Order: sequence, then C-alpha cells, then structure tokens
Amino acid sequence: MPIAEPTPADLTILRELLGRSGEFVSGSALAGQLGISRVAVWQHMRKLRAQGFRFEAIRSRGYRIAERPARLHPGLIRASLPEGSGLNLICLDRVDSTNDEAARRLAAGEPTPLVVASRAQTAGRGRLGRPWHSADNGNLYLSFAFRPHVAPERMSTFTLWMGVNVCELVANFCRATPGLKWPNDLYFDGRKAGGMLTEARIDADEIRDLVFGLGLNINSPAGAWPAALADRAISLAEHLKSPLDLNRFTAALIGRVLLAYRAFADDTYRATFADLWQRYDFLRGKHVTLLEHDRRHAGTVLGIDDEGALLLRDAAGRTHRFRAGETTLAKR
Repeated sequence: MPIAEPTPADLTILRELLGRSGEFVSGSALAGQLGISRVAVWQHMRKLRAQGFRFEAIRSRGYRIAERPARLHPGLIRASLPEGSGLNLICLDRVDSTNDEAARRLAAGEPTPLVVASRAQTAGRGRLGRPWHSADNGNLYLSFAFRPHVAPERMSTFTLWMGVNVCELVANFCRATPGLKWPNDLYFDGRKAGGMLTEARIDADEIRDLVFGLGLNINSPAGAWPAALADRAISLAEHLKSPLDLNRFTAALIGRVLLAYRAFADDTYRATFADLWQRYDFLRGKHVTLLEHDRRHAGTVLGIDDEGALLLRDAAGRTHRFRAGETTLAKR
C-alpha cells in the first residue's frame, strides 16, 4: 500500500523549513516562491500537520518545524535528498518484500535507480530464504534496483562493498562503529543490527537486473523482539541509548548507497575497498566454524581476498578460501 506522495509545493515548503536550521520562514516568502497565496500556503501546512508535523507559527515571523513524523515519510526523505537526483523512490506502508516489489517494478520497465522502502514487510527474507522480522516499529526495510549490465564474475564483491559503505554511513551518522560479519550482516555489541540480500537476473553474459535489499534495526525498542531474537538482535537506538531521526538517516543512507553503486559500476571502488573492509571486519582474528553445504570447517579468520572470498586458517596452519558459507563464532 503506497504512502501519499508529497506535492511539489509540499517539497518546496519542507526544503525551505529544513534548510533554515530552526529559523522561522515567512509565509509571504513561501507564497512568493511558490506563486500561490498565503492562504494556500496555510492549507499545505495544515495537510503536513495531518501527516505528523508540528509547526510553530508566529505572526510577522512565519513558520518553523517543531516536530517531525517519526515514521517513514516520503516528503521528508525527498526533501533531504539533492534536488534533481533522478531517483525513483517508492514508499509503502506495507509490502510482502521490498526486494520482490523492486523486482516486479524492474520487470514492468520502471526507471532506475529505483528505491523501494516500506514501514513493514509481511514476507521479508534474508539469505537462504530465512524470514526477516519486519514489524512496523521504526525499523528500515528498503531495496535498491539497478540495471548495471556488468559481467557476472564482477559480482563477487558487490554485497561486501555495499556492506562496508553501509557501515561507513552508520559510523558517520551515529558516531558508533558497527562490525560487518562476512558476508552480509551488521553487528553491534555482538548482536545483529542488520542484514543485506543481493539478487540478480542474468541475461546472456551480463547482469541485467540487480536488487540490493537492506534491513536495518533502527528504532525498535529492546522489548519488541520475538523470543527467538531477543538475545541475538539489537537496534541502533538500543546501542546508542537514543532514537534516530529515521527519515534523515534514510536519506543519508540512500545517498551513500547510490554513490557506492556508481563506484562499483565504474569499477573505481577497488582503491578503497580493502581499507574499508579491514576497518569494519567483524570476524578478523576470531575463531569460527564455517558451514559450506553439509561440511563444517573450523579455523581463524584472516580476512578476505581480492575476490571477496573468506580466508580461514585451520589448526594445521593451512589457509583455505571460501566463496560462500555460513559462519558462526566458535565456542572455545
């Protein structure tokens, strides 16, 4: 179910108010910029109030934002992104899976880059089809869709590259450093804070359609987890002891992922990939058990190679290379 999209006038008003850092913006200035009456400006403000905004209004000074919606809001996200970004942004109240919705829209010929975000998922999933808890409780579920037209063999490092960029954004935004657990999970305090899922359609010898899905635990409270996740999941708000501005974070994340994608598509990402991976590598130096199909391997993680494979040193000192698998920290 789509969330009501902001009108161009709504976006102009929000950009002006957000850009003034808490200062008042006169109704006359807004009316002049939009080419409408002050009464019409007031009507737009009334509509925004119904969506969860609260404004201070003082005669002869104008308006300023006193409170923003805490839930996902397409107007706030769009207003925080650069104008003319060309982004196809879809915000939904509820969907089966943002990855599936992005794939459906790609198949229907919608323009890219495309971002599908939802307040909740009814059939969210992670790797290997595992369910992803997707309640409407302040977390973030979104998928990016692209038509990259790159060779399939280039995809071995894609999720890892996107993952370190997500970590970098989280670290800069939150002033707290997450860990990236190979190949696709974000961790804080030894508990999972997010996961990524990349799905692609191969046409002849190139990747035609690419969907990068991301689930991040942002503002869910500590007591909101199902019993099975209570000791394994964490939100950023839990770690920081304070809620985040979900919409400002979402806009910043979208901007970072789009920049990272362009660097990947241009093949200019390799200069910084190794350094970023080392900065956020959650497993380096740890003793793990890796499940590869039905075989278990134990050893100490040395990092990854240039193709994104995990390097594992066994008890005999031999180094093994794994392109896929599930890792768990070994109990010693």
